[in-house]
Order: sequence, then C-alpha cells, then structure tokens
Amino acid sequence: MRDALRRLFGGRFWALALKELRQIRRDRRLTISLIVPPTLQILLFGFALDSDVRNLRLGVVDDSRTAESRELISVLTQNRSFRLAAMYTTADLLGKDLATGRLDVGVVVPYDFARLRARGRPNTVQVLLNAANANTAQIAQGYVEGGVAFLSRDVAGIRAAPVELRTALLYNPGLVNAWFIVTGVFGTLIILNGSLVSAATMIREKERGTVEQLLMTPASALEMITAKMVPLFVLLMTMVLLVIAVARVVFGVPFRGTPGLVLFACACCVLSGIGLGTLISTFARSASQTQLISFFINPPLAMLSGGLTPIEAMPRWVQPLTLLNPIAHFSTIARSVLIKGAGLDVVYPNVLALIALASVFVGISAWRFRRQLA
Repeated sequence: MRDALRRLFGGRFWALALKELRQIRRDRRLTISLIVPPTLQILLFGFALDSDVRNLRLGVVDDSRTAESRELISVLTQNRSFRLAAMYTTADLLGKDLATGRLDVGVVVPYDFARLRARGRPNTVQVLLNAANANTAQIAQGYVEGGVAFLSRDVAGIRAAPVELRTALLYNPGLVNAWFIVTGVFGTLIILNGSLVSAATMIREKERGTVEQLLMTPASALEMITAKMVPLFVLLMTMVLLVIAVARVVFGVPFRGTPGLVLFACACCVLSGIGLGTLISTFARSASQTQLISFFINPPLAMLSGGLTPIEAMPRWVQPLTLLNPIAHFSTIARSVLIKGAGLDVVYPNVLALIALASVFVGISAWRFRRQLA
C-alpha cells in the first residue's frame, strides 16, 4: 500500500500538478470566477438574507392623545423593529395605507386608554397586521406583544393595568406562508428561465455557425431578432399559465384582483428575461462562458429581489438596488393584486418600472445583437 501511494504521488505527480496550477494561473477568467463571484455573493447574501425584521413601517391612530398613549407609541418605536411612518386621524385612512403597502403594521389606541389605565382596568389596543407575508406578520405580532408586556410590567411593586391586544391579520388570516413564497418565486422562475432559455438558444446559433448563414438571407437584422424572440415569448407565456394554474389549484393562492394585470406583468417579466439572456449571449462565445456570466447575474437577481425575504429586512444601502430588479417589482405586483386585490391605481409605479426595465433589456440586447450581425 505504501509503495503504491509512493508511485502515485511521486515526482511525476507533483510535476503534473504544478503544470496544472500554472495553467490555471494563466487562465485569468477561471481565476476571477474562483475569487470574485463567491466573495461578492457571500457579502451580498450575508447582508440581505437576514431573518431579523427591522424598520417595519408603523402607522398609529392615537384617539387618546395623552401621555399614556404616547408612552405606548414610544415603547413600540424605541428599538429598530418599528419605524413610525405616519400618524393618522382615523382607522379608515390607516387601513388604506395598509392596503396599498405603505405600512406593515397599524396600531389604534382607544380614546379612553389613559382613563382606564388610571383606574387600573384592562385596556384593549387594536393591532392591524399586513399578513401577506405570514412570517413577517408573526414576527411583528411578537414585537408588539413584547412592547406591550414591557409597558404592563410591575414597577416598584405596583401592578400596572394590563393592556390587551386585539389583533387582525389582514389579507391572509390563515397565515399561509406559501402565498408569500409562491408569489415571490413566480417572478424568479420567469426571469431565470427566460434568461437561460434565450441565452442557450442564441449561443447555440453561434456554436453551430448558423448566424453566418442567416446573414446570407434577405431578412434584416430586426426581423431576425424579432423572429427569435417571439417563439420564446410564446413558449414562456405558456409556462406562466401553467405556473398560475399550479399556484391556484395546489397552493390555493387567491385571485382577488384583476388577472389581466398580473398577466401583463408576467409578459413584461418574460421580455426582461429574454432581453437579459440575449444580452448575456452577446458577451459570450460558448455555452461555458454563458454559464459563467449567468453565475454573476442570476443568483443576485433572485436573492436580492424580496421574493424570498422582505426588502425591509435588508440593509439600507442594499434596498435601492431592488429598484433595478424586475423580480422585485413583479413580486410587489403579484402580492398586491392576487392577495390584496389591489388595482392599477396602486401598483402603477411597479408596472411602469417593469415596462422600463423590459424595454431597456430588450433594446440593449437587440442593439448588441445587430452589431454582431453587421
């Protein structure tokens, strides 16, 4: 056994291994792929994929307007769990902002809050939670209960009047976590499948040399690009319909809004994915290079989209990056329309952002592809 190991790891082995190391060192692309992507991704994911929920947007209706009610609000906002977004005069205004996604949590303090506490009688405070994300709603409920428990603690042996919470879970009263996951993964599947399929299709043309054959035909560059994208668009939209059917039948995702609005957002997502994949193929010369470039782009797009973890849980410097991510805008549209029943008047900023991103990706990729054909 020792002789076999000595023959295997003898002088020739080390000479061959040293030769391989030298070849790897000369291949700059391989060296960069071993160092840069893992370093950047572990930094981004380490900051972004945080299970702690911070800076939840809190709205308050203070009908009491007393020192006691202000103490309650102070207890809830003195840590990083909640951020006081606005004060409201009525519960109806508070509910509208919860419906449009401007708030995550709402608290309604009754008018007799201070009087009941002075008499040592129990108080009831209403808490409204946006439960579209079931996990975040449960964490927020725990934060509120912790703050109220701190307020009701015994001080100097004197028992404080208890404060009871009346919690309402909006849009997802059963706290079905699959609704949040499915609507988030939906956009990720569209973008990643669109980019992978379109990049593979375009790079196959390069490897087989059929691009040069297309140049001999009377078709213009614009006609060739459109002819390549349209079949992919139809194929991916068929996949979209299948995914929607599975989400509805298997996971019971509600369809409270307009399905046409979601389908339009899906179409913009499909175009973004096709444009992104075509753009990647214009920088690559082989399938292996396409996979390497996609490794730089697709994982950050998926993880930094808010599809799986709330954007509010990400650091402040990471959150602006989601504005350039089509998956983030699609997730907002899908959750607002399907789960909350919102209309175009609520999600139009995300729809416009999706249209702009799809136009940019398709436009740049078509321009790059035409330059290669010229």
